[in-house]
Amino acid sequence: MKKWMMAVLTVALVFSLAACGGENPGNSPAANGANSGNGDGGNNAGGEAASGTLAEAQAAGVISVGFANEKPYAYLDEDNQLRGEAPDIARAVLAELGIDEIDSQLLEFGQLIGGLNASRYDIITAGMYVNPDRCAQVIFAEPEYRMGEAMAVKAGNPKDIRSYEDVAANPDVKIAVMTGAIEIQYLKDAGAADNQIVEVPDQPTAISALQSGQVDGVTMTYMSLMNMLESAGDDNLERVEDFEQPKDEDGNEIWGYGAAAFRPADTDLRDAYNEGLQQLKESGKLLEILLDNGFAEEHLPGDITTAELCGN
Repeated sequence: MKKWMMAVLTVALVFSLAACGGENPGNSPAANGANSGNGDGGNNAGGEAASGTLAEAQAAGVISVGFANEKPYAYLDEDNQLRGEAPDIARAVLAELGIDEIDSQLLEFGQLIGGLNASRYDIITAGMYVNPDRCAQVIFAEPEYRMGEAMAVKAGNPKDIRSYEDVAANPDVKIAVMTGAIEIQYLKDAGAADNQIVEVPDQPTAISALQSGQVDGVTMTYMSLMNMLESAGDDNLERVEDFEQPKDEDGNEIWGYGAAAFRPADTDLRDAYNEGLQQLKESGKLLEILLDNGFAEEHLPGDITTAELCGN
């Protein structure tokens, strides 16, 4: 690994959905080594008793959730409190299910799916797009936002990078991408070689690589990139204003749709989560959460379904 690669960041914290705090380690189904599986009861707090992750979480009042450490989706603020779009949505949805605490794991993006399927946590969320490859490994809730892509470069864009195709056209260009992120596939689809794609664990590592000249650009979702540049506060870096969005085989611009994900056996938990999410959409609470975290109304997911995004 290159010397600028950071060690794995894993921050564990527990917080009350009612904002009253208090530690409750080891009480979530994942922490107790519960078998994930479908319950036989309902999908809400008022349903009949059942076995499985949902019922056990409702009985314990706590569930384990893995969040990607990527602002504005999930991050620690100056007071070491977990903030962001994903924790806010998870709090609101899980409260609808009678689950009042989250055992929170703040992780590198690339750890999410493996940790979920190893039962280290029961839900994963924060900036994860729904796509067919991931749908083969986990089951997703319905989308909670949509987002486009962006590119950060040195001021003046010295390598003239305005699209993923521009990267592919210049074999000397190297781009930093978060490990496991969809942008890796976008770059490969555009023709970029493997040695042009530098995987990094987090935003600080990406910025450091760009500042030091180890890469010529950093790509990630628009919101993540804007927050990364704001945090860096470096006038020598800039966002490519006219960056072209990736396109599908029909030439249509590709939007990414983010959602929470679950183990394949946890359909009851996924279905219950969807019910709570739908209530947020209908009440306007989802838009309120997005706006509070710097998103815009255009980032609402619309009517597209997870089944469509998975290719079903």
